[in-house]
Amino acid sequence: MTSLSCLALTPEMALKGVRNLVAEVVSDMEKTGEAVPEPIACRSYSGKFMVRIPPDVHRKLAFQAAESGVSLNRIASSKLSR
Repeated sequence: MTSLSCLALTPEMALKGVRNLVAEVVSDMEKTGEAVPEPIACRSYSGKFMVRIPPDVHRKLAFQAAESGVSLNRIASSKLSR
């Protein structure tokens, strides 16, 4: 993966420089027929993903959920959104 950066005197100037650089790169990609990646902000998300955790963490979360009277999903979601 290629990274893009811009050095400037202020954060605002750096952001403007990065935006200009991205526009140039996208233009070049379109000219050469390269696929331009979809921006992360424009992607849609299902709200589902799988995460693997150690069995002892799973057990601890399951106990917390049971003690709180909520689902394991709700406990995990709450912890992830902090």
